Amino acid sequence: MAARNEAAIKEAKEIRILRRKQLEDRTGLSRSTIYARLNPKSPSYDPTFPKPIELGHGMKNPPVGWLESEVESWLTAQIEMSRKAA
Repeated sequence: MAARNEAAIKEAKEIRILRRKQLEDRTGLSRSTIYARLNPKSPSYDPTFPKPIELGHGMKNPPVGWLESEVESWLTAQIEMSRKAA
């Protein structure tokens, strides 16, 4: 997963950050599902789901975003798995 993310970052001509609402729109997942996929204690945990990055430092609850390239890579992998299962 880490190598795929690094490759996605290097291939991106422009680094774009998606905020949560944009991530919801892009993936079709709800806010609660996104955070469930990120939570190792959740039955919906997905270790391959893109991890958020902090956009502010030294804050109690810093804003976060997701790298568009990582989200696109994850979506592509989901499509490939779906096609193989069919």
